[in-house]
Amino acid sequence: MAALSKSRYLGFLVQILVIAACTPSSGATSSSSEVRTSMGPQDQVALGRYLVLSHDCGGCHGGDANPAAVGWLDGVRSPIQEFKIGPCAVQPGAQPCFTTRPKNLTPDNATGTGRFSERQIFNALRFGLRPEETPDVEITSTTPGQGNFPMTPHYLAVPMPWPAFRHMPDAELWAIAAYLKRGLKPVNHKVEDSDGPPDFWASAYANNSFGSHPAPAYPTANER
Repeated sequence: MAALSKSRYLGFLVQILVIAACTPSSGATSSSSEVRTSMGPQDQVALGRYLVLSHDCGGCHGGDANPAAVGWLDGVRSPIQEFKIGPCAVQPGAQPCFTTRPKNLTPDNATGTGRFSERQIFNALRFGLRPEETPDVEITSTTPGQGNFPMTPHYLAVPMPWPAFRHMPDAELWAIAAYLKRGLKPVNHKVEDSDGPPDFWASAYANNSFGSHPAPAYPTANER
């Protein structure tokens, strides 16, 4: 698929802004069928590809910014791609120490995202929930036990920047999910599971400790 031109992307942004203006804002997310199907399948995948490249997903998951590279988005292939979380990140051997490993994002059923739905991928990007432990359901709340949000959430490991991704428009998150599921060839490459604390990072992410979604209305006390 050809790279997405700037002019074409601007056209997509207009579509997204129109969708956002017409979408109710009362829930935590607005993953309506209108948002998911507002673009043709090829355009949605092309936008997802652009977003994956511009957000440097390959910098962690493999291939850097080159979709033609060996290992494009198929996960860790070298220890230098791993992340150390905890005191050991600055002092080798210090505890606690967790090793996190970027996963295989290609749609391979056994080792990648092939066994997950696009909605599960969307929920991972919007809410930070591990797709393998989150049902294929629309989530309308960030309160555990409400609106299909898991009572005991299992979050993605800390290096994944989903707290920033969650502020992207629904249409962009659906486009990323579409590219990962329908724009990539499956690669069978098993990545070892990441280490994780007993609470699956909930202590770091619970109660919107890193900021709410949606963000506070503009302007806040820090803005003008």
